[in-house]
Amino acid sequence: MSLTICLPDSSTRSFADGATGFDLAASISPRLAEAALAIRQNGVFMDLSAPLKDGAQVAILTAKDPETLDLVRHSTAHLLAQAVKGLFPKAKVGIGPVIEDGFYYDFQVDSFFTPEDLVSIEVEMKRLAGENQVLVREELARECAVKRFESQDEPFKIELAKGIPEGQILSGYRQGIFFDLCRGPHVPSTGRLKAFKLLNTAAAYWKGDEKNAQLCRIYGTAFHTQKELDEHLKRLEEARARDHRKLGKELGLFSFHPEAPASPFFHPKGTIIYNELLAYLRSLYARKGYQEVITPQALDVGLWKTSGHYEKYQENMYFTEVDDREYALKPMNCPTHCLIYGTERHSYRDLPIRYADFGRVHRYERSGVTQGLTRVRTFCQDDGHLMCTPEQMKTEISAFFGFLKEVYDTFGFEDVRVALSTRPEKRLGSDEIWDLSEKALAEALDEAGMVYHINPGEGAFYGPKIEFQVLDALKRPWQLGTLQVDYSMPARFGLIYVKPDGSEGTPVMLHRAILGSLERFIGILIEHCAGAFPTWLAPVQVAILPITDRAHAYAQKVREKAMDLGIRAELDLRNEKINAKIRNAQMQKIPYMLVIGDREAAEGTVSIRHRKSGDQGVQNLEACLESVHREILERQ
Repeated sequence: MSLTICLPDSSTRSFADGATGFDLAASISPRLAEAALAIRQNGVFMDLSAPLKDGAQVAILTAKDPETLDLVRHSTAHLLAQAVKGLFPKAKVGIGPVIEDGFYYDFQVDSFFTPEDLVSIEVEMKRLAGENQVLVREELARECAVKRFESQDEPFKIELAKGIPEGQILSGYRQGIFFDLCRGPHVPSTGRLKAFKLLNTAAAYWKGDEKNAQLCRIYGTAFHTQKELDEHLKRLEEARARDHRKLGKELGLFSFHPEAPASPFFHPKGTIIYNELLAYLRSLYARKGYQEVITPQALDVGLWKTSGHYEKYQENMYFTEVDDREYALKPMNCPTHCLIYGTERHSYRDLPIRYADFGRVHRYERSGVTQGLTRVRTFCQDDGHLMCTPEQMKTEISAFFGFLKEVYDTFGFEDVRVALSTRPEKRLGSDEIWDLSEKALAEALDEAGMVYHINPGEGAFYGPKIEFQVLDALKRPWQLGTLQVDYSMPARFGLIYVKPDGSEGTPVMLHRAILGSLERFIGILIEHCAGAFPTWLAPVQVAILPITDRAHAYAQKVREKAMDLGIRAELDLRNEKINAKIRNAQMQKIPYMLVIGDREAAEGTVSIRHRKSGDQGVQNLEACLESVHREILERQ
């Protein structure tokens, strides 16, 4: 028997029955056979060893195809597990998925792997890669898989296999004597894995549950070429230098303490940044028709049952009891804004109503996922809820897009990615309501000419949402702004407005945020600008550095004049040489340094240094301060 397949260029090729993707690649050219990593057959990503199907559309995939990078990383995770089992036979293997920029694999071991262990494991991985072991796909019944892992004393794999419905066929991959459950696909052989690096270890729990066994997680990354790996490692080094946790400590911005896990303490300098962000947003709210409100922290649990949070979100909430009455700390502001709206009777003429709330919210995050400012348990959002008629919805969404762009431009976030997240499994409201909501957001994005992708099932439980990701200075994506359409919550709270014909309608609620969590945004901004905040945000905007004691009196006057203009100025009167003072100001990333000696004191001038541009020469004091003041006011 023979079979015929169709290539992407519409040409066809015929083979004997049983031919594989490798046979196809080899028939085209030896070079392609050497470069091929996998195939796409009738749109399905498959192993190069997969048999070809008669009449199928088949494409050969190489390193030039984006999806093959995850293929390499997943195969490298298997290589890692094989190396660990060879060096540490008593280690029990967990799971090893691909993640953004790399992969990890979990192991249960008597003592966690040391940095020296990682070096040994990486050496063993390179040895195994050099053997060019073939990865062989095997299919077996669930019962056979359980017995196989029982014979190997792999409890986590036994649990995974038993979790599959009885009678179902499982797939796995064998390389040498190592076998692992996996759907695949994988690279043809270990020799295709040429550029990888183990990065670090961390504690983890089996299936992410703190009640389960603690595991040691090894993180790594892999690329097609050593050049790509080297470039990535260089970016990681830069990222470590920009780590907001490191810079936050060095710049005296915030700290964390075990008395309040995953809850930041903002120091005076960090609080300046925090408050400047609030002031900036408030200045925009005044122009864009928002009304700021303040709402309580703890509310009766009945409120959260009405809103749907108790049913759909309670595992992320904190509860307490006072006077035999159960309360919850608010994880979101939206139900409290429903209560405010409901205190008055509204006409269609009153809408839209735009509430803004900088209220603190509390959400339980497992200790294993909290991370610096970017994942905390208590935070403030630049939260807003818009009550509007269905007819006003598109106008409000369009205005929000403009608002968001203005803010992101201020911070230099020019590359913004957009996603539309659709209905999750756990949700409120009918399918008809979700159809309306998703359609409204998609049409608004289309009309705005925005390029976006769909995140299926990633919407909030009360409505679909648009998510905005910005790329920082290292081209890393961070999710900031969101916009959600919600028909359900206003109905659950019985909110109404009077229509032009005198009948009653239910308003649509738009949930929106631009920066998102202020804590998280500050962490992202620290890394984006490497701690060198724009002058308007810098905790100290000007450092006044007298060279000698004789200049102290004039330096005091310079500080007073700066403070009169609202410039945050710091005076360094330490008995240190001027180079040491400049170096300290540079380390603290203060935008401007005003160096003052006898000549400057006599002439009413200052010698200006900028943290980035260096020496700016001598300038009249008033002109210098006015220039800095203008830069601050314009939020350059």
